[in-house]
Amino acid sequence: MRIAVLSGKGGTGKTLVSVNLATATKTSTYIDCDVEEPNGYLFFKPEAVKEEEISVKIPIVDNKLCNGCRKCVDFCKFNALAYIKNKLIVFDEVCHSCGGCIMFCPENALKEKEKIIGKIQEGMRGQVTVFTGILNTGEASGIPIIKELLADKRANSNKWTFVDCPPGSACIVMDSIKDADYCILVAEPTVFGVHNLGMVYELVKLFNKPFGVVLNKCLEGENPAEAFCLEKDIKILGRIPFDNELGILNSNAEIAVEKSEKYRTIFSSLLETVKKEVCHETTSNS
Repeated sequence: MRIAVLSGKGGTGKTLVSVNLATATKTSTYIDCDVEEPNGYLFFKPEAVKEEEISVKIPIVDNKLCNGCRKCVDFCKFNALAYIKNKLIVFDEVCHSCGGCIMFCPENALKEKEKIIGKIQEGMRGQVTVFTGILNTGEASGIPIIKELLADKRANSNKWTFVDCPPGSACIVMDSIKDADYCILVAEPTVFGVHNLGMVYELVKLFNKPFGVVLNKCLEGENPAEAFCLEKDIKILGRIPFDNELGILNSNAEIAVEKSEKYRTIFSSLLETVKKEVCHETTSNS
């Protein structure tokens, strides 16, 4: 079962939730799809790490064949090509590797070359297999790395897989959740937190994914995120308190379920709730 953990912005607690759930599951896979700023590996500190470079195809021009028709320039919506002083120029940094410019060129003046955009790391922490996607600084899109991560058979070898999604609700998040069996939305107890929860709520509804919410940084008193869930009839999977002990563990890159009996209980209970929800959805759809 693939569980995607997402939130409307960074810092809400999706890595906290996904890392601790993966650890509480004992034998599991953790996939960090937040390829622009992955940090799950800081907690897991995986051993026996193997790396694989990820590349995409980008255009290369033969100016001897180019007749200056500019059809490729007109096609590219990302302004990755320009015809300047009788010469076609390709700006690798903003190319999205769609291949359309090559198809449109009537003179076959454009070919493809490989460009490395990042890498995937695979390692182990106890019985947890840890996959991390890392996008090189300045690259246009991390989607090719995310697709490679989620398609890797090794990343799907365990019964339970937890996907730490990128923050927000953009295309890279869509790619991260499209094959998920269940989604966990992590929310903060603020008005701003409700706004961000609303974004990912609309996203999982659009993809018709079963989901529930984990309320993080909970304090006594009013909780706007909880009120939002009650208003929308959204399942609240669990609550994580705003707590000094957890803050210290996080700042030291420690996995809470390994260091604290209190948080071992909280995340083990959350895990059982998630498993029941996933099994219920699986039974309902079969």
